[in-house]
Amino acid sequence: MVVRRRGSARAHRFTENPLLQLALPGWRSRFAGLALLSLFVLLLGRAFYLQVINNEFLQDKGESRYRRDLEVSASRGKIADRNGDLLAISTPMKSIWAIPADARLEPVQAKALAGLLEMDVKELNRRLATDKNFVYLQRQVPPETADRIAALKLPGIHQNKEFRRYYPAGDMVAHIVGFTGVDDKGLEGVELAYQSELMGRPGSRSVIRDRRGQIVEDVGGMRPPQDGKDIRLALDSKIQYLAFSAIKQAVQDNQAKAGGAVVLDAKTGEILALANWPSYNPNNRSRLTGPQLRNRAVTDSFEPGSTMKPFTVALALEKGKFRFDSIIDCAPGRITVGNATISDAHPHGALSVAQVIQKSSNVGTVKMASTFAPKEMWEMYDALGFGTPPALGFPGEVGGRLRPWKHWRPIEQATMSYGHGISVSLIQLARAYLVFARDGDLLPLSLQALEQPPARGVQVFSPQTVREIRTMLEMAAGPGGTAPQAQVAGYRVGGKTGTAHKLEGGVYARKYVASFVGIAPMSDPRFIVAVMVDEPSSGKYFGGSVAGPVFSQITAGTLRTMGIAPDAPLQVAEGRAREGSL
Repeated sequence: MVVRRRGSARAHRFTENPLLQLALPGWRSRFAGLALLSLFVLLLGRAFYLQVINNEFLQDKGESRYRRDLEVSASRGKIADRNGDLLAISTPMKSIWAIPADARLEPVQAKALAGLLEMDVKELNRRLATDKNFVYLQRQVPPETADRIAALKLPGIHQNKEFRRYYPAGDMVAHIVGFTGVDDKGLEGVELAYQSELMGRPGSRSVIRDRRGQIVEDVGGMRPPQDGKDIRLALDSKIQYLAFSAIKQAVQDNQAKAGGAVVLDAKTGEILALANWPSYNPNNRSRLTGPQLRNRAVTDSFEPGSTMKPFTVALALEKGKFRFDSIIDCAPGRITVGNATISDAHPHGALSVAQVIQKSSNVGTVKMASTFAPKEMWEMYDALGFGTPPALGFPGEVGGRLRPWKHWRPIEQATMSYGHGISVSLIQLARAYLVFARDGDLLPLSLQALEQPPARGVQVFSPQTVREIRTMLEMAAGPGGTAPQAQVAGYRVGGKTGTAHKLEGGVYARKYVASFVGIAPMSDPRFIVAVMVDEPSSGKYFGGSVAGPVFSQITAGTLRTMGIAPDAPLQVAEGRAREGSL
């Protein structure tokens, strides 16, 4: 098309119209073209890098749509007693899970599945109605039930292998062994304390799955699981049964709130038995309550009462302030410290140091304690482990109450000498008595069976002091003592009773804790047996009449079970002395 302007001598083409000509410089168009070319080359280079040089990224993205790494469960380690009797084992189970989008079940299928899972059909349908990609329907299903579910061939319903913990000894060892949760992790007791050793390491396998979750084939290598380590406890099931049965019966007979018993090997510090009542069945925890769960021998502290007197007397002998036969005037059966008056349950006149323990005199003990500097008593208690958790690994271990000596008032030092104003756990008290069963040295306690006896512990008292205290403890458990009911036919035993009021709201109530800690046989001490009964309410509450017979029952069975030869005539004194302030 040619355009002629009126009056113009030359014609112009339409494309040469000056109004339509590009006003930009030519270098800009060349730059834009070069930039586009560079971007194209860059994209080609990136594609070459991803598809040829480094193709792992795209390959992983593709495989993530059909490839899965499945966890292969490791079997949790077994827990056995010192003789190899199993206390905790893992049994194979199945978990039933679903892909809700694929689990389109007919009403008949849903009803059949709910019946096998012992679920309500509405609850099953509610779980399958979620928009999640994965949902558990039930964990720890028995293999035979899982096989019946698999036979239904339901779409979107799948199974995985897992394990469930089983406890053959049931409530007898519940507080020491503990239990695991549905994910096989320890929640209480040894199961929790040794979780890292017991759990093992799961393996894995790589598989290809279709959109319905079905495994098409295995790909890649398989990493085998590493099963957990087996744990062999120091516990002896026979002795544990004796302790558990005895403390259960004692709580019931005395209409008590609770009770506990501990048996230690004096040669090694191993815990041969640790029992509490009330207890629970770890295989069925559907109706479990808080009081049943508490491992009272480890988690509960109480004022030990007169079971602390032997330590006060031992310090008096150790410091050379008194001798075995030193006479102390305990008349008229009471003593005033500050504004407070301390009394004996039964008034006594002049008593030797040995008789102070035999008769359990508060007055005699306070008079000996008054000769110590507060720091001396505190250092002794600290050396015995009071005020510090025993570090066994149990959840909830307590250290008790031991105030710093700088803040002691005279009345506190006086009451602590006979076990008031200080609190301990039963396991702490049992351990402290190791010094009297040995040559004055204190061993650490062990939950696991030891391959060889430990070296000597920390020396607290001299062997001579300990020998004299053992004589006093034997007198306390014999005729004329506070616990003749603790005697064992055919064996020499010794120990100390404890009877303490309970604190409620900062005030001592008319409720008691009765206790007894003893040693057997006295000719060659082998065992420490400690017993505590909380709030006996059947009419008796003294340690000698409530806890003493329990000690006798447990000790008799333990000595015979372990084959310890008798060291005394096969008779028990018939006399029953009146109990002191225990």
